[in-house]
This record gives sequence, structure tokens and C-alpha cells, in this order.
Amino acid sequence: MDVTRTLETLKRHGFAVGYYPTAQEAANAVAASVSGKTVGIGGSVTVEQLGLYELLQKDNNVFWHWKQPGAETRARASEAQVYICSLNAIAETGELINIDGTGNRVAATLCGRERVIFIAGVNKIEPDFERAMQRARNVAAPLNAKRLGRKTPCALSAEMRCYDCGSPERICGGVVTLLRPMHGVGSTEVVLVGESLGY
Repeated sequence: MDVTRTLETLKRHGFAVGYYPTAQEAANAVAASVSGKTVGIGGSVTVEQLGLYELLQKDNNVFWHWKQPGAETRARASEAQVYICSLNAIAETGELINIDGTGNRVAATLCGRERVIFIAGVNKIEPDFERAMQRARNVAAPLNAKRLGRKTPCALSAEMRCYDCGSPERICGGVVTLLRPMHGVGSTEVVLVGESLGY
């Protein structure tokens, strides 16, 4: 992976970018940049590993269905001023990829937010769009299906890959690729962490 190339490409494409060597530095920086806001968080192992929910709660009103289960929390998160989640894959060529089953996570990143902050470990970086899409479908989605205890072929098979299944428990109903920041978002930011985080 080429972190420098990735950061340069994302910046050239109009994304605000930041790089932090450690998860702790990234968490502290993100938390310090958000104060007095409503904050929504999408399902994210990365955000959980960073301990961001606890840090952000000190100065913000935070909505995360992993900590406060329920439809109301998801709804309030989707309307928050700032929305934070991770990515399933990043291409060095500048594409950001997320797969979603419910749609709340990807929908909240596309319109109506003052800021959208994507936080990802360098393990999510792939050389190009094709490899990034393969990673999202054949690494991130199966690992998340296993984490959620879904009875899908990707979660149950010894070979970790997408089977393009028709299971009612499938978690990958849609894929969103950002080529550039959306005009309906004030600032779209990518925070890269020099560690392996999430799936």
C-alpha cells in the first residue's frame, strides 16, 4: 500500500485528509475537532476500537445504535450535524467504498451533514478501484457477517469470499462509491491511521 499516494490522490479529488500514526492520536484529533455538535456514528468496528464514542460524549450529543439500540437512535444519528463511520475499502486512485445492508450508514454520508468523517486503518488501502471493490466484497463483508452471526455462505464457508447469495440474512444490499465529495455535505474528511483497524 502507498499511503502517501493515497493521501495525495484523495486531497486532489477534494477530500479533506489527515494521517495519524496511531489509533490514539487519530481518536484524540477527531474528538478535539468536534465540540458542541450532534454526532451520529455508523456501525463501525474501527470507531469502537478507537473509543471515539466515549471521547465524543464529553462535549457533544452522540447517537450510536451500537451503544443505544433502537430505531430512534438510528434516525437521530442520520440527522446529526456530524456523521462518523469507517470505510470498507480505499483505492490509492481515490475511490472510497462502503457496503451496507440497512442503508442507514451509507445514506447519512451522502447528504445533509455539516461534516462526514471517514476513519480507516491503512489495512483498508488497495492499489486501485477493482482491488478495493474485491476487498470490500470478499474481506470486509464476510468478516462483518461472521461478527454478526449471520447464516450466509460467506460467514459459514471455510473460504472467505462473496457468494452473491440470496440469503435473507445477507448484509450487503448496496455498495456506495464516492469518487469525489458530495455537494450535499459541507466537508467530507478521510482520516487515515497507520495501524490495522476494523475489517
